[in-house]
Amino acid sequence: MRIRLLVAAGFAAAALAGAANAQTVGIGITKGTALDQMAAALSKTVSSHGNMQMRPQPMGGTQTYIQVIDEGKLEFGIANVMQTYMAVHGTGISEGHKFPNIRAVATLMAFRNGLAVANNSDIKTTADLKGKRLPYGFKGAPLFRYFIDATLANGGLSAADVTQVPAIGLAQSWNLFKQGKVDGVITAIGSGPTTEMNATISGGVRFIDMETTGPRAEKTLDTLPGIYFAKVSPDPKFAGVHSPTDIYGYYFVVLTHKDVPADVVTRVAKAIYENVDEIKATAAMWISFNAATVAKQHKGIPYHPAAEAFYKSVGAWK
Repeated sequence: MRIRLLVAAGFAAAALAGAANAQTVGIGITKGTALDQMAAALSKTVSSHGNMQMRPQPMGGTQTYIQVIDEGKLEFGIANVMQTYMAVHGTGISEGHKFPNIRAVATLMAFRNGLAVANNSDIKTTADLKGKRLPYGFKGAPLFRYFIDATLANGGLSAADVTQVPAIGLAQSWNLFKQGKVDGVITAIGSGPTTEMNATISGGVRFIDMETTGPRAEKTLDTLPGIYFAKVSPDPKFAGVHSPTDIYGYYFVVLTHKDVPADVVTRVAKAIYENVDEIKATAAMWISFNAATVAKQHKGIPYHPAAEAFYKSVGAWK
């Protein structure tokens, strides 16, 4: 199978099988996002230790480069496990369009987020969201509609039980919250936007606790495959966490095409696995990244055989 390499100047006609010789591979990014920062760190490490050059390739969004990778026109990308699962199985935001060639290479850090409300709000549980105003739609970031749906399911509710306030993306939803036009938003623990909302909104913000057992919890996890419940304790760095709170946790993974040569994938996996500390030193977002979870397996997301073989050879595959 011949696959064209994506390089900074555009698509260069070349066989993917020649990537190892060319010593240049691309990794998809969405500029100005956390994924951009992740790819920059990985590119530097792989280029320094993988005997190849990895070059970030800006694209219009994660879903865009997932398709490009699946078509064999780009070697690598980064996505969260929920979006990856949906892509592989043709569900959720990939409904009706499977991307069967996607494979995992490495597991990166875990992110944690949840639904934040005003601290003085009468919303104490997910069931209390009934009749409240929530951002919805998220045409520019469709995965977050599923975060809202999952949160409502946690309270035994659906989108029909709330007032849906149209929002294209996360930034717009946060602005609506600060303007008092919605009663809660999805946001990340310890993030800049959460800290800003906590400072802007009178009385600050508070993350609401999720139900972690029972049928409602199961429906929540089914709505966002690959997500898990994570308990967060109060910390000066975590605005909105006033007591031990169960919120969402999820990992990011490095993706590739199933036909990317084994040698290329092995060198990328090896560079990441052996240089965790170097990668962690690039930004605070990597705090949860560690060698013990680089080979973490995720239900419904197959690894590239070369990555699996490498992790088995170093005893990291569990």
